[in-house]
Amino acid sequence: MDVQTDDFRAYVEARGPALLRTACRLTGNPVDAEDLLQSALAKTYLAWDRIQDRAALDGYVRRAMVNINISWWRRRKLEEYPAEELPEPPAAPHAGHEHAYELLEQALDRLPERMRAAVVLRYYEDMTEPEIAKTLGISVGTVKSTVSRAMAKLRGELVVPAQRRA
Repeated sequence: MDVQTDDFRAYVEARGPALLRTACRLTGNPVDAEDLLQSALAKTYLAWDRIQDRAALDGYVRRAMVNINISWWRRRKLEEYPAEELPEPPAAPHAGHEHAYELLEQALDRLPERMRAAVVLRYYEDMTEPEIAKTLGISVGTVKSTVSRAMAKLRGELVVPAQRRA
């Protein structure tokens, strides 16, 4: 094996789990997350010798994941067709402390793609608003409003039903 392959393998072994968590948050599905991360890492490997700043590798891979996910989402959107009958909504889970994480995951999964990406990058990856803006290719103001609207939606969904206003 050459030095490039060894360096890449060491990077993937060290950062793979963290990058997979980000991919899971972006896709909302562990299987899709593995595919997303693999595609992003394949692109990264092809560009490995051109990436001069090794400290920026995580940002490069995250940006690749966001771009690939958006591309896949657009492609899937074209393949979806309305059904004649709506499926029955899933049963609402009972709110409890032991289920709080699961409820948060489900609420995140229901967010639109850009909102989910912004929240994941902000609160799971602890990125600043300018970093998120650069990663998503949007303005800082759009990041602020997107995260704000996403958090409002999450708060609205995660309120205990007895506390909701009639």
